[in-house]
Amino acid sequence: MARMARMARMARAAGLAGSRRGIQEKVIAMDGPGQSVVEVLRSEFSDMPDAGQLTRICVRLTMAVALAGVVGFEREAHRSPAGLRTHMLVALGAALFVLTPQMAGMESEDIGRVMQGVIAGIGFLGAGAILKMDDKGKVLGLTTAASIWATAAIGITAGMGRELTAIVSTVLTVFVLSGVRQIEKRYLGKKKGREHDGHDGEDPPREA
Repeated sequence: MARMARMARMARAAGLAGSRRGIQEKVIAMDGPGQSVVEVLRSEFSDMPDAGQLTRICVRLTMAVALAGVVGFEREAHRSPAGLRTHMLVALGAALFVLTPQMAGMESEDIGRVMQGVIAGIGFLGAGAILKMDDKGKVLGLTTAASIWATAAIGITAGMGRELTAIVSTVLTVFVLSGVRQIEKRYLGKKKGREHDGHDGEDPPREA
């Protein structure tokens, strides 16, 4: 009798263990898809693994936008076709195009090919500012196209982590746009006939 009772207790224990194991397997099966979704979301948002990486990205992008804003403000003040927002977006896009591959661990040669694509694309954007002629057949907008191209270079420089070089380039760009204009008006304006309806002839006045 004792042996039979012991066997009965063992059977009940085995049954309880089996049912407990089945419940655990069901829970794991139910949690499997949820866990995979969480893991996917976690991996998708893992491009900023620490505070240092986040700070680096924010500094580079903010620097690109701020420096482009300085150039864009100068263009906006002279009512050029491409103003503040255009220059800021150009620099932000250019910085992203080089910052993202660099953070992803791409080789320098691959990043160089990305930069070539950015430069070619900015050329098409600048062409949109150039292809506009006044009533006398003069090509206008060359300076704005050049400023867009220079702003893209500034954005690339900031995106690559060369902030000091980007600052120096911005200072030189603003000097060429503003300071050289004054030199042209003072010493070359009457000789070359650059004055055109109160505008310096380099960019068409933007419509209000």
